[in-house]
Amino acid sequence: MQVNNQHYQTIWPDASNRFVHIIDQTRLPFAFETVRIENLVQMVTAIKTMQVRGAPLIGVAAAYGFALAIQEMALKKDLSHGRNPEKMATEKDLSLFAQQLLMSRPTAVNLAWAVNRMQAHLKNYPLESWVTAAWQEATKIAEEDVTQNKAIGAHGLALIKRAMAKPRKQNVFNILTHCNAGWLATVDVGTALAPIYAAFDAGLSVHVWVDETRPRNQGASLTAWELGAHGVPHTVITDNAGGHLMQQGLVDMVIVGADRVTANGDVCNKIGTYLKGLAAFDNQIPFYAAVPSPTIDWTIQNGLLEIEIEQRDCDEVANIQGLAQDGSIQILRVMPLDSSAANPAFDVTPARLVTGIITEQGIYTPNQLMQLKTEITE
Repeated sequence: MQVNNQHYQTIWPDASNRFVHIIDQTRLPFAFETVRIENLVQMVTAIKTMQVRGAPLIGVAAAYGFALAIQEMALKKDLSHGRNPEKMATEKDLSLFAQQLLMSRPTAVNLAWAVNRMQAHLKNYPLESWVTAAWQEATKIAEEDVTQNKAIGAHGLALIKRAMAKPRKQNVFNILTHCNAGWLATVDVGTALAPIYAAFDAGLSVHVWVDETRPRNQGASLTAWELGAHGVPHTVITDNAGGHLMQQGLVDMVIVGADRVTANGDVCNKIGTYLKGLAAFDNQIPFYAAVPSPTIDWTIQNGLLEIEIEQRDCDEVANIQGLAQDGSIQILRVMPLDSSAANPAFDVTPARLVTGIITEQGIYTPNQLMQLKTEITE
């Protein structure tokens, strides 16, 4: 995507495949800054602190983190250019690297998917080739993400066109989204926002209701920033306003991303998504989740019972980041000093509330997802 007339992806290796650069999303929307990640520890920290965030991007970041870990091990053991391959990292080392990454954030399945893929891939190569093989596979995972997101955008565009062809109260097509599932949550293009960008670029009259998404305000800070940079008409609303807008006939479709989708179509996404699913269902408004296939966890059926919900620091609820009148970025407390807080980061929208899952392969109802599994494994 374009930032100040320059194309950026959210994560990219330097030309020599020695380091990885990321956009620091904790500084947006008030400051656009990039950070150089030099080793596994720094990548784990970037994932934990949400400098990189969004299920697809977390997966790619983990893949690059794995490559950095292999490279760091090789340098420590003097293995550059294939020297002393017998001292190279063993499969035990791979497991240790994997554990550090897997412990960073538990809910998004893309992270575990990428880590497992990196481990399996390296086992096919001799030890002296692991550094090169790791960088190549991480880059491949990143490129696949962009391709998948473009396909999601194409399928979502067709969906929006069909919906716009039906009689409606307004000429503009209003889409509500929750959290950030745009290009900042992926390597590029986005998931839930990909169809919106495609529709806007095709000249369709679309408008986006952007949930603020407390407590970290990813909607107000990231989604609004993205849409504004692309020129897409949008309005930021409080998290509790969505149901009211639906009752007033001001929402034509809900599209969200997801950190994990179960085999039966339960959607685990940012906290508050479930309430949007309930309101959409009650008002007969289609509710879609847009995800690349690696976000679907084929090993589980019941999202409520089987998905670990990340419990994040209570300070995220107690404090809020904003731009002060003097232009500085400041953190302010919004609740009493002696009050406690709870901070579950995600919730689960049951499949019965989900109209469909938009993937790179097409759009599937929850009970059709096993058909998708067959298609991507053939």
